Amino acid sequence: MSQAAGEKKMEKFDVVIRDGRLIDGTGAPAQAMDVAISGERIAAIAAPQDSGHWLGALEIDASDRVLAPGFIDVHTHDDNAVLINPAMAAKISQGVTTVIVGNCGISLAPITDIDPPPPLNLLGGRESFHYESMAAYLAAVEAARPSVNVAALVGHGTLRVGRMDDLNRTATTDEIADMRDKLAASLAAGAIGLSTGLHYKTSDAANMEEVIALAEVVSATGGIYTTHMRDEADHIMASLQETQTTAQRANVPVVVSHHKCSGPANWGRSGETLAFIEEARNSVTMGLDAYPYAAGSTVLDPDWVNDQIRIMITTSEPHPEASGRDLADIAAEWACSLKEAAIRLSPGGAIYFQIDEADMQRILAYPPTMIGSDGLPHDEHPHPRLWGTFPRVLGHYCRELGLFDLETAVHKMTGLPAKTFGLADRGTVQVGAFADLVVFDPARIIDRATFENPLQQSIGIDYVLVNGTLSLLQGNLCPDRAGQVVRNH
Repeated sequence: MSQAAGEKKMEKFDVVIRDGRLIDGTGAPAQAMDVAISGERIAAIAAPQDSGHWLGALEIDASDRVLAPGFIDVHTHDDNAVLINPAMAAKISQGVTTVIVGNCGISLAPITDIDPPPPLNLLGGRESFHYESMAAYLAAVEAARPSVNVAALVGHGTLRVGRMDDLNRTATTDEIADMRDKLAASLAAGAIGLSTGLHYKTSDAANMEEVIALAEVVSATGGIYTTHMRDEADHIMASLQETQTTAQRANVPVVVSHHKCSGPANWGRSGETLAFIEEARNSVTMGLDAYPYAAGSTVLDPDWVNDQIRIMITTSEPHPEASGRDLADIAAEWACSLKEAAIRLSPGGAIYFQIDEADMQRILAYPPTMIGSDGLPHDEHPHPRLWGTFPRVLGHYCRELGLFDLETAVHKMTGLPAKTFGLADRGTVQVGAFADLVVFDPARIIDRATFENPLQQSIGIDYVLVNGTLSLLQGNLCPDRAGQVVRNH
């Protein structure tokens, strides 16, 4: 019996997602579109009236939902987490399908046999640092097969610790040459760029010439340079100038990590810093990321302790019972100064309530700003950004406060980071792209993690697919993990 005139032949796909509002990651307006997946890539996109002949082995009803590209967390410290906890519940439950590791000058490779000094210890203890090369680390990620894709930066601090006998000075010519070689080998293995943490004691003695010498290696491969700048407080403008000059001289695109104006004395300066970045973008390729919280989190450093801001302990090796408590309360209990309490609690981690909400909102709203969680997965009592960043942007800052529209919010966490970091065929919904997709309820999505109870899963994320594989179903983790290493070539 012949097919009726005008009737289309059935097309079979692995997955068909129907009746959703497609926000494609480019910033374009939402539109009603169905999406079909074959294998790990998007095979077809069509209006609902044109997809009636599609047949999916798995059919997903996205009615009253948004269908978007999977979110890209551009600023993570998940280097070790993807190996020891490959389910990556904190990220996949937020709709994150790709993480960029190795930020702030801290990477798990290439370095072995060290007692990691702060901040390298944010990634784990001595037992975690056993990857002599980036190739070995990326092979381990592939073997672990995490639920999320992984792109890796090489940490400047890691290179320094692995080569230098004294971190309190600028590297010598020979040391720089050796670090350049290790960086080049890491990039050849698939790393996407270099990160610095010039604020930290592992790297603050490095001068600009040392950083430029390394960034030039990245330039030759078309990679990217990201920086936790030397200062985000009183000397923030000088640090931005150093960042611009480094990028110009090395001819490399740069991303300013977790942009903020730290400390009460600098609250309100984001107008000044964003004006500088806007002007700098005329001469260099400069991007930035931010997280949607008025507090940061990193190592507990007694030298950073003062009574101007609230400080909460996230982890303490000598006093694990202090986790989740305020430093001021502990110091009062011990009848000692804040600094003495911090010394007694070290090594450890802390949340610093050092950011002004108005500054943070201004930075988030700035069009070039990408979203990065900067979550610390190994803290006993982590900053809530580990579990809540992306739903918080979509729910609180987009829906409740109207800081930007939904298309803009999605672009900041999909198409913009994919383009900035050179993640080919990711970040937008288009035929031929990898099927990293999230279906969420724009009316319900919100973070649940708080500073007091940070390990709370967000709500409103219904489905997550990574490379075409269903990874989250109605908020529940699926057993199949399909993350890939995303290389720079």
